[in-house]
Amino acid sequence: MATTDAPGSRRSGISAAAPARTAKVSANGGKNFNRITAVVLAVFAVIWLIPSLWAIKTSFTDNAVSALGTQAILKDVNPTLASYASLLGGGDLWNWYLASFITSTLSAALVVVFASMAAFAISRMRFRGRNVVFVLLLAGIMVPADVLIIPIFQLLNSVGLLNTYWAVIFPQVSSVIALFVFKQFFDGLPKELEEAARLDGASNWRIYRSVIMPLSRPVLSAMAIVTFVGVWNNLILPLYVLSNPDLMTIPVGLATVQGSFGQRFSDIQASTILGALPLVVLFLVFQRRIVEGVAGTGLKG
Repeated sequence: MATTDAPGSRRSGISAAAPARTAKVSANGGKNFNRITAVVLAVFAVIWLIPSLWAIKTSFTDNAVSALGTQAILKDVNPTLASYASLLGGGDLWNWYLASFITSTLSAALVVVFASMAAFAISRMRFRGRNVVFVLLLAGIMVPADVLIIPIFQLLNSVGLLNTYWAVIFPQVSSVIALFVFKQFFDGLPKELEEAARLDGASNWRIYRSVIMPLSRPVLSAMAIVTFVGVWNNLILPLYVLSNPDLMTIPVGLATVQGSFGQRFSDIQASTILGALPLVVLFLVFQRRIVEGVAGTGLKG
């Protein structure tokens, strides 16, 4: 005799198949979303790369050809290193590299030290007016840096620091952004570690140096690299406080080059690429640390 499924068994079969179909639809939707995201990212990547590729193409073009315009640059099939040879052989570029490296490295080191110490005091220590101090520090973010150029110039002039590396370094040490990032990271660290250290008789300085800082290596690396890039790219401050050509940083030196080259577009593009090249290499080497540091601060969205 033929047997028929009971109504209950048919309902249970339908119930068992429904989650499978739902999971399949969800998986297909996830794949479609990933494909759309990949296409959008590829389009924006191409759009972002076009100016960079154009700068590279122009830098390998002869100045006489680049002066003729876009079509002449695109049609040129005889790449040349003349622009790079003239820049690297001049000698000034190496002085600019040295000045930028010294000011950026020292500024990054001092920012990491002082911003982390201030953030530790605001995040982990309790004192009267702590929140007021933090709000006043954050208020500094709303003041544009360019507004302070004249007071900074007068202050540096009064203490005799103009035309020195310190004139570029000291004004950039007080980074409110770095302080805020460090505080956000320190707020997320377990307080049990600090309490255990205090039970062992550790002082605030010992807790900062032996407990907090070893746990903060990702954000330390990220802030050091971000500060290094910011100081390296800073044009306004070095332009005001440095007049000695031997002390000029990369942005100031490139500004003078672009002003003197006139219609030599290939030389201008080559100088721009040479100025940005160290930062590109820096990011490619430390991109993982940058991502880990920013993600660890809680600012990832």
